Amino acid sequence: MLHFNRYPQNVSLVLTIVLSLAVLPQTNAEDRASTEATLGKLKQTLGYLASDELKGRGIGTEGLEEASEFLAKQFEQMGLQTNLVNGTPFQPFEVNISSEMGPADKNTLQLVSGDTVKTLKLGADFTPLSVGGSSKFDAPLVFVGYGISAKKLEYDEYEGLDVKGKIVVIVRKEPQQNNPHSVFDGTGASQHALFNRKISNAYQEGAAGVILINDSYGLAAEREQVQSAFDTAVNDLMKRNSEYSQKETHSNEEVIQYAKDVSSLSEKITEYGEQLESGMDKLIPMSGAGNESSRPEFPVMFAKRSDFEPLIEKQFGKTLAEIESEIDKNLKPIVGDIEGWKAVGQTDVVRTKATIRNVIGMIEAPNATSDEVIIIGAHYDHLGMGGSGSLAPLTHEIHNGADDNASGTTALLTVTQRLVAIKDQLRHRVLVIAFSGEEEGLLGSAHYVKEPVIPLDKTLMMFNMDMVGRLDENKLICMGSGTAKMFEPLLTKINEKYDFKLTMDPGGFGPSDHASFYAKQLPVLALFTGTHNDYHRPSDDADKINYEGMARIIDYAVEFLLAVDKADDRPMYVQVEEKRPEMRGGSRPYFGSIPDFAQVGKGYGIQGVSPGSPAADAGLKGGDVMVDLGGNRIGGLEDFDAALRKYKGGDKVEVTVLRDGKEVTLTVTLAPPR
Repeated sequence: MLHFNRYPQNVSLVLTIVLSLAVLPQTNAEDRASTEATLGKLKQTLGYLASDELKGRGIGTEGLEEASEFLAKQFEQMGLQTNLVNGTPFQPFEVNISSEMGPADKNTLQLVSGDTVKTLKLGADFTPLSVGGSSKFDAPLVFVGYGISAKKLEYDEYEGLDVKGKIVVIVRKEPQQNNPHSVFDGTGASQHALFNRKISNAYQEGAAGVILINDSYGLAAEREQVQSAFDTAVNDLMKRNSEYSQKETHSNEEVIQYAKDVSSLSEKITEYGEQLESGMDKLIPMSGAGNESSRPEFPVMFAKRSDFEPLIEKQFGKTLAEIESEIDKNLKPIVGDIEGWKAVGQTDVVRTKATIRNVIGMIEAPNATSDEVIIIGAHYDHLGMGGSGSLAPLTHEIHNGADDNASGTTALLTVTQRLVAIKDQLRHRVLVIAFSGEEEGLLGSAHYVKEPVIPLDKTLMMFNMDMVGRLDENKLICMGSGTAKMFEPLLTKINEKYDFKLTMDPGGFGPSDHASFYAKQLPVLALFTGTHNDYHRPSDDADKINYEGMARIIDYAVEFLLAVDKADDRPMYVQVEEKRPEMRGGSRPYFGSIPDFAQVGKGYGIQGVSPGSPAADAGLKGGDVMVDLGGNRIGGLEDFDAALRKYKGGDKVEVTVLRDGKEVTLTVTLAPPR
């Protein structure tokens, strides 16, 4: 919640343990859920999935592959049908796992004016950014200030400015920094200061590429810190020299320690002095603005401010610092073409892809009275060694993900074995899916609903388990409880035996794989014990799991699934009025599309639309890829979000989508924010 012959030596023991996780239903819940033997089996299985040996089950890692092989083996030994995807249990799909710079000769930048050519040095004067793409360019330069388009704040640096086919030069952050009375956030950074928003604005306006440079306020603040550190080091050295000279004789230890202290302080003084002398105008790393891009042919670079200051000063008759100061005072954009200058070069961002896979098996019900299936699932991937999804971003440690989601995966295996044991009594087949790529944006479930092994119109419901291992104060959350009328009464009735403190969360678009199925208008239900201080951190370890609580949740899940299976009336999909939180920096009108996170490329992929929404009324549907909204070019979700904020409820906006390879233009009447 985000190979054979590689098994650890103890895996055969774990296989045996998992196969004995569940037994035939018993009449006494206490006998079934609270024996030490059952808890020991849960600990063994979850302990393996959350072990250091699997190194956090990160995307594209050997640990994730081992976990998928492990799960496939469980499915096979439980007796599931495991040949549903080209004769295998694996449903593969590709994902991006990293972005790197291509060869130096394919990453170049020159500033050209007539016969004057200034070549910027890669790594010293500029660097391509991972949020951009790969492309050659030869285009005029235009300065767009902070690159902000905020009509609601009456500040739009693109208003009346033609940037189509040009390379825009953008200053970092936003005006009036550290001003608590600013229309922006003042002492904090608003959404308009974000790299992705600036890049999105430029893309929407038709720019050919982006060059970002440092802002004067940030440089001054950093210089102040370096100057302070320099002064402290100088004072410490003087103090140390004075202390040492006050004694006429010194022991060998004192002499050695003095030499070490002087050397260390001298190194700091030299380092800080060099920074002060060279200035604070540093490049950010290639991944400094993020790693993902939905614009594969849109170049984005970061360059030294000092290379552009003379060009801007000549064009506007004032220094860049003076321009920033003037904007701070009156909030009036100062933008325009940098006449006579163009940017020539190319960027080459190499994306490394990995093939990951869902693991799928079927519980055949020999006495089934329906050809529909119930899907039960859980994701088995996590964050590996950390990275962008970690809430401990500065650490490079194994994120074992015991609760997220070794707990749900272990519960999935246990529930599956329980259902296998009584498959002769089931009225529906049960499709079991261990999803991958959930932590990267529900990628595995999004892929499955695009390529289902059983048609979605033959799917009764989807049941999901994500983070069910940290039951605290007996609180259990039922996400999707309102997506079928029968769910809440059923959950409440079954709970008379278990006495959980239930929280009914009716919406189906929760932050896990069930959302992909709800987007296809299927009833969904997901169990969840809530977040905690170890969420997405290296400390989410197996020793913090509440195994007794987890065992009770498994029992509860089995009873719910059996009740749905035996019900005379099928669960019917209900459109739940979703509560959408206000986004920072102002709300946006309601559109009603559901993003397809697996769609990467030219456009914003739509997985589905909410019934009765503006998108649905206009005729948009799942599978569409939006490329334009009201004349704003759309390359991905960020562009869509930014473009939508330019409108208000009641506005009619033309939207162009790619549908079956052809452009279709529709008119959407936006609704007020919800």
